[in-house]
Amino acid sequence: MMLAYRLVRLIETHSDKLADRLLLKIQASEKTSLFHNVPREDFRTAVFEIYTHLGQWLLGKSEADIARRYTEIGKRRSFQGVPLSQLMWAIVLTRENLWEYLKQEETLERPTEIFGELEMLELLEQFFDRAMYWAAFGYEQECEELRKQGKAVAMAK
Repeated sequence: MMLAYRLVRLIETHSDKLADRLLLKIQASEKTSLFHNVPREDFRTAVFEIYTHLGQWLLGKSEADIARRYTEIGKRRSFQGVPLSQLMWAIVLTRENLWEYLKQEETLERPTEIFGELEMLELLEQFFDRAMYWAAFGYEQECEELRKQGKAVAMAK
């Protein structure tokens, strides 16, 4: 578990750098082309908050906390005209960005560290899986609300 703690601290300490790297990936990816509808600082703030408080998200937050946060993100992205597939891909890129950074920064030296890393992997997978579900849930709620109000949801092909 010590390695997992060190990895989380490493991520939290370098959250600015990670957020900036992710922004570049989002801007460069064809799979997130409609994120130009999202104000740069809005997206950066959301990502920075996750990376900065990753330990809390993994160990201290309940599924209800994740549900609240990602339902709101899903609603906001729906309102901003970001297709659900692009929202999901942005979450995938967030996770991949983390792994790429950790691969560059950390190496395993002892077999016991592997177990700590596996624990962290499991926690990260659970977190991002729940994040995607609740973001999609919020997105769908916003689409339904807009439908009820008689507004068309701007969906790009």
